[in-house]
Amino acid sequence: MSDPWLQSFGPNPQASVRLFCFAHAGGGAAAYRLWHQGLPRHIEVWAIQLPGRAHRLREPALRSIPAIVAALLPSILPRLDRPFALFGHSMGSMIAFALAHELLKRGAPAPAHLFVSGRRGPGVPSAEPPLHVLPDADFVAELLRRYGGIPAEVLAEPDLMALLLPSLRADIQALETYRPAASSPLPGPVTAYGGADDRLNPPGVLEAWREETRGAFRAKTFAGGHFYLEANRDELLADIAETLRALPVGPVASEAGA
Repeated sequence: MSDPWLQSFGPNPQASVRLFCFAHAGGGAAAYRLWHQGLPRHIEVWAIQLPGRAHRLREPALRSIPAIVAALLPSILPRLDRPFALFGHSMGSMIAFALAHELLKRGAPAPAHLFVSGRRGPGVPSAEPPLHVLPDADFVAELLRRYGGIPAEVLAEPDLMALLLPSLRADIQALETYRPAASSPLPGPVTAYGGADDRLNPPGVLEAWREETRGAFRAKTFAGGHFYLEANRDELLADIAETLRALPVGPVASEAGA
């Protein structure tokens, strides 16, 4: 039986590198369904599917990032037997960041690279009031104003929106209430991506991720807003592939599963 947390749209057991991908609030593994087509064959893409959406719709959504990481660990630890990287967009950036720290805390293999996207650094406070406490109509309206991303055909279907709202609200609550524990910067390199026209996460706030690593840091922006990665997927994947090109090939020592 497949693991509900992990989905691979182009499985390749012979791949030398794994890329674990985390979606934005309300999103799911399908956000990365085409990524394997734009990456070299040796990079195997695994997308994370949180509870409360897609085939996990009947499961209650988790309302904190530490709870998400704790629930995900048993599924991801056995798959850290070769070099791997983490990619997260928006809320996914914070899950990937929290997971990287938890792996280090446990003495498990660390990511060879952390890619964060469309999200200010953890040390930069939000200038906006919290969303997750708003009534449904106000919640949706403000979410659209800040981020966009909900298709018009979904907004036009009240029953569909009613299905999506619980997980979307839980994700926003997890994001807005996340307070990283004090810890040393990550040892590995970090790349921060963003859209040049992302109003809430302009290029300047991406630089705050530099404080989260003792390794190399790079920030890169693309044309577009918060969901720049949809129109710029090929360019983004080419950059990820080039960044991961120098990773070592083969298994790594692991305490995963302990």
